[in-house]
Amino acid sequence: GIYMLTLGIDIGSTASKAVIMRDGTELIAESIVPVGTGTRGPREVFQNVLNQAGIYENQIDRILATGYGRMGFKQAAREISEISCHARGVHYLVPTAGTIIDIGGQDAKAIRVDADGRLDDFIMNDKCAAGTGRFLEVMSRVLDIRVEDMGEVSRHSTKELSISSTCAVFAESEVISRMSNNETVEDIAAGIHRSVAKKTASLVTRMGPIRKDVVMSGGVAHNSGVVKALEDILKCSIIVPDKCQLAGAIGAAIIAYEDLTNK
Repeated sequence: GIYMLTLGIDIGSTASKAVIMRDGTELIAESIVPVGTGTRGPREVFQNVLNQAGIYENQIDRILATGYGRMGFKQAAREISEISCHARGVHYLVPTAGTIIDIGGQDAKAIRVDADGRLDDFIMNDKCAAGTGRFLEVMSRVLDIRVEDMGEVSRHSTKELSISSTCAVFAESEVISRMSNNETVEDIAAGIHRSVAKKTASLVTRMGPIRKDVVMSGGVAHNSGVVKALEDILKCSIIVPDKCQLAGAIGAAIIAYEDLTNK
């Protein structure tokens, strides 16, 4: 039978993600490259999924780009906002999703979706680095641990420290002074996660009563410390799908299929 292949590419500030889907329903290739906006990351992730699917670019029926660097990707038929893409992508991964918390490298978003995964409302913080992946990166450097190890490290925290500065620059000096007061890396890491979670939770609560299920997408969803801190503050459990970082790319591939079929 004849089927359609669509490719969604999500070019973030710190990573590039791409997927190829068959008929907007079946995922046949996926790739994540830890290089964002620019030429190398997008080119590499694009080539990766084509190779994985064993096809050439001209066999793809439609390509859509989303994310922070979407305007620079010339092969795309059009660019689409990451808000709509995350809504659709998360709905594909977790059909029961009602609220999506997406924390990327440069921004954080709370997104509310209806039962079909269509956008109802969203609030975003893109003015300030605090509460984003960038903030965690800066802090991991100060603590001298890998950003991907922060979640695990913070699990061993034994006392609640608060990092009170809501500004990334001031928080950095606050963390340095905590370290000079011999506070443990574990406690400080947990405090940093709470501070990111607080900032993000306020986006969620500004949308009104929480609509379940709450699902987290974006790279920061891999940080168990932030997820746990968010669960504590919002008083509900949060689902983190395995492919949480691919949500934007999946949404773009689904919307590309709808473009072709006028769904």
